Amino acid sequence: MADADMPRQGGADRPVTDVAVGVLIQADGQFLLTSRPQGKVYEGYWEFPGGKFEPGETVAQALRRELHEELGIMIADSQPWKTELVDYPHALVRLHFCKVSTWSGDLQMREAQSFAWQQLPVEVTPVLPGTIPVLQWLAEERNFKGATHSVASHA
Repeated sequence: MADADMPRQGGADRPVTDVAVGVLIQADGQFLLTSRPQGKVYEGYWEFPGGKFEPGETVAQALRRELHEELGIMIADSQPWKTELVDYPHALVRLHFCKVSTWSGDLQMREAQSFAWQQLPVEVTPVLPGTIPVLQWLAEERNFKGATHSVASHA
């Protein structure tokens, strides 16, 4: 549960929002994090890019559309990786994480967000709560010993 001390909007019966998330990984192992745009919940927090499914979309279709809309890139393929349910104060979100190793086009921050290619431990802060498990999974895969990120509080 993210920010457990904050009230949940919509109560216990709120719907689950499905979100496709891209873990873009370069050949050298660096991965892409983007900042949440101004005006959105958790503004300025760093996360893996992606977004909500449109009705009838598969994970792959939603990811392809979202990465093009947000970053201006076209992905050829994505590898479904892990799914995580995160209880944020504003929404109950099912994150469908997919690894992406091949894309075309140059990164364009179409929502005026920032981006950073990172390695472990990540240097950007604060990190969105739903991103933390991914950093831990990457650390496990890479046999990384140590903190995966800095901890910052939500203001």
